[in-house]
Parts: sequence; C-alpha cells; structure tokens
Amino acid sequence: MKQFITILKFELKNYLKNKVFVGVTVFLVAVIAFVMFLPSITTVFDSNEQEQSNDRSIMLISTKPEENADYVKEAFSAAFEEYDVRIADGSIEEIKQQVSSDNAQCAFILDSLTTYTYYVENLSMYDENTSRADEVLRNVYRRNTMIQDGISAEQAEQILSMQITHETESLGKNQMQNFFYTYIMIFALYMVILLYGQMVATNVATEKSSRAMELLITSAKPTSMMFGKVIASCIAGFIQLLCIFGSAFLFFNLNKIYWDDNAIINSIFNIPIELLIYMLLFFLLGFFIYAFMYGAVGSTTSKLEDINTSVMPITMLFIIAFIVVIFSLSSGDVNNILMIVCSYVPFTSPMAMFTRIAMSTVPWYEIVISVGILIGSVFGVGVLSAKIYRVGVLLYGTTPKIGSVLKSIFKV
Repeated sequence: MKQFITILKFELKNYLKNKVFVGVTVFLVAVIAFVMFLPSITTVFDSNEQEQSNDRSIMLISTKPEENADYVKEAFSAAFEEYDVRIADGSIEEIKQQVSSDNAQCAFILDSLTTYTYYVENLSMYDENTSRADEVLRNVYRRNTMIQDGISAEQAEQILSMQITHETESLGKNQMQNFFYTYIMIFALYMVILLYGQMVATNVATEKSSRAMELLITSAKPTSMMFGKVIASCIAGFIQLLCIFGSAFLFFNLNKIYWDDNAIINSIFNIPIELLIYMLLFFLLGFFIYAFMYGAVGSTTSKLEDINTSVMPITMLFIIAFIVVIFSLSSGDVNNILMIVCSYVPFTSPMAMFTRIAMSTVPWYEIVISVGILIGSVFGVGVLSAKIYRVGVLLYGTTPKIGSVLKSIFKV
C-alpha cells in the first residue's frame, strides 16, 4: 500500500506540473467563461446600439390587388417585428434599385396573395423571410376566402388565431431531455480515454529508456506501479474535468438570466442526480479498463515512436464502440440487439449501457449485471496489465510478440 501511495503521488505531481496540462485547462476554462458571459456582453452592446439608434431595417411590399395592401402590411408588420414594413412606391425596377442601394433591406412584390417575388441584395443561408411570408400570406388568403364565403372578418380572425394546446406525459424516459447528457458523457469519455490513455502509454514507454526502471520494477510490486500510474492519470483527468465543467456550472449560474430561453443549455446544467451518478460510475470504470490496456501495451513498446502503432488496436476497439453508440443514439433505437450485446461487453458497456439508461427504461438487474461484469473486468485487466508491465519494461530491442509476453507472464 505504501508503494502504491508513493507512486500515485509521484505520477500525480508530474501531471499537475506539466505545463501543457495546466495550459490546456486554463485555456478551456477561459473559452467556457467567454461563451457563458457572451449573452451578457452582447446585451450590453445591443443596449448601447439601441440607445444610439432605434432605426430598423426597411422591408418594402407591393401588392396586387391594391385593396389588400393595408391588411397585408399589417399582417407583415406583426410577423416581421424587427423590420419597418412599408408599402413600396414606384416600379419594380425602382424597388430593386432601393434594395441594391441598401435603402431597403428586402422587398416582397406580390402578384397575388399566392404568388410573390422576394428581392434581397445578399441572400443569407439563414434567411427565413420567405417561409414566414408564406405563412402570413396563407392566413391572409384563407381570411379573404372565408369573407367571400359569407363569414365575417371577426369570425375569420377568430378561426385563424385559434390556438391548440396539449400536454405530454412520458411514462418512461424523455429522450429529448436526456439526449444532450448522453452526448456529453460519450464525447467526454471519448476524448479523455484517447488523451489520457495515450499519455499513460507514452509515460510507460518513456520510462523504459531509464535503466533505473530495472531496479524499480524489481523492488516494487507491478500491481502497485500499474494501479498507481492509472489512478494518478484518472485523478488528473478528473481534476481537469472538474475545473472545466465546474467553471462552466459557475459561469452558467452567474449568467442564468441570459440563458433562460436556451432549452439546450438549461437542460445540460439541470441533469438529474440519478443520471449524474450513473455517468460518473460508467465514466470511471470505462476510463480504468482502457487506461490499464494502454499502460500494458506501452510497456511492450521498444521505441517511443512505435506508441501510435502499438495502441492502434485498442483505439480502434474504442472507436468501433463509439460509432455503434452514436449511430444507435442518432436513430433513437437504443435497445437494438447490438446495443444490448454491447451493454454486457466490458469494452463497450461504459457507453452502451449508460446510453440505454439515459434514453430508455432498463431493468435494474441488467444494470447490476453490466456493472458487475465491468468491475470484475477492470480488476482482471488491471492485474493482467500489471503482469505484462513487469515483463514488458524489461524487454528491449525488438517489439516482443504476444506469445512470448504471455509465456513470460505465466512463468512469473
């Protein structure tokens, strides 16, 4: 136990003193602070702009027949509150000239209530004016048709403005609400495993260049060394994630009033406690099992340049699991056969089972079985990785074959 604590402190200190580690953490916290405070900053600038100028962009409309002009203008004004809607004078060429010269932002030339031409200088890919205009003119056309059929204008307005109300009660899980939690956990696990797993493998491979490792590996237990390295990297990763997500939570609450209208951001920061516990559990176990594997592979690498090639099978295994979960999550069917199988495979269950828990109703015994298999696999892979580590760090020259490593392990 004393050896484990000593190695843990040493490895953790190395992570926390790493300038790249600290720099990336500070940079991400700064980016999150900027994003979280952006609405309040833009509000200040918007208020200053409004104080300086209350002018709105001009929208021109020209209607045929002209007797509908006033009502169409009123309808457009209600639908386009950000524009100063005006009835256009002059010919079509003159109207086009006003748009081209920036005297007007855009123009609608109506040949009838069902046909029009939309003029704009530069058409933005986010321009939704035509879809809004379609809805306005559709209601105007229906109103006029009702009036022609003998319905009064008041009755027509009442019919068109009738609001439909409904309630939705989910008896299981709300996939729309939990979708973002699941995505965040999967991507966080993806990035942390690839980043810190690679760091574990690189650190182990680097140590092989030091002959002092021969003395250390013969005096310290391999399990203490392997578990100390992996847990230290896990703690370092959680410190970094705590700084990032903790600062995001703090900055969100400081600017909560500016994010009230953003359902996505609000849902992310209001994650249920039960789901948060499951997230942390599967996150920890998933990180451990892959970190042990990365450490074992790193110990068998003869040269630091071969790390990327050596860990490729582990990386590909994790990427395949990631792709399976993402495709199932995107399709909305998270209880397909492949996902159910992946929920019990320790290398895929951290993402697959968490996704099923968040996006559907999973029986408690399936969760217990999955977690039990995963915990047992973590310890099993950890012990096996420690044995591979003990043999691997003492092998120099050519990269050892799997068969020779296994033989050496069983001889130990």
